[in-house]
Amino acid sequence: MLALGLLLPSGCAIDKGTALAADFDADWAGTPDVTKIDTTKNNTLPFAGSASGTLTLRDGTPADRVSVLANDLRRYVTEHGNVTGRIAAGTVSFTVVADRRRADEALALWRSLTADRRLLTGDLRDAPTKGVVRWRIELTATDAAAATTLFEDLLTDGGRHRPLSDVVSVKVGTGRDARPGLSVGTDFNGARPTEALAAYQAVAARYAVAGATLMPDRAAIVVVRQADLARASELAGKAAPGLGATLKVTSAGDP
Repeated sequence: MLALGLLLPSGCAIDKGTALAADFDADWAGTPDVTKIDTTKNNTLPFAGSASGTLTLRDGTPADRVSVLANDLRRYVTEHGNVTGRIAAGTVSFTVVADRRRADEALALWRSLTADRRLLTGDLRDAPTKGVVRWRIELTATDAAAATTLFEDLLTDGGRHRPLSDVVSVKVGTGRDARPGLSVGTDFNGARPTEALAAYQAVAARYAVAGATLMPDRAAIVVVRQADLARASELAGKAAPGLGATLKVTSAGDP
């Protein structure tokens, strides 16, 4: 008589998430150019669960080799239900989805982003909604100017980076040591921070900015202590009248 704690074959394991994660580790162990395999497991119910596996690739792995591994991983997640696959290569990590078109789009964006010197780190993660794969993109840029241009590139056809289909949210920020610090993003319906960006640009054209958070429904802009705070607030308000009280302009000297 088998003890209940023993794993049956992965398709009918009591802790299915654990079994799927173990299978992922075993199936990808020893793959050339893969330096690390990380897995997570989710045992939702007896005989039900899921797993996620991330392949970290050797520094300097050629783009063509990354493409081969991404295609292999796409086939793997297609054949293994309830398994999510990800690749960490260079400065960008990305989810590999089963759908060929969307997987190719993510791989193409990985290629262009890793060649962009304005980028420090990036993450392309799937956010499925009602069975449709949607993307959540988070990037860290070298400075505020790079952050705003990267943001626009990701949302505009004809830019340096081809936008992904079905994007649920995009967020671009600056590195921890960048001055000014900046975070700009869409909401979770993909709405753009048009007025917030306009307010930031109006203020930054006249005064040095210490930091800013720009979202579709709000903006917080911090100017340096030497700036004319009243004038900066006026400029921002004229550029973004629709934000009203959710537009905040403060000084770096404020408590």
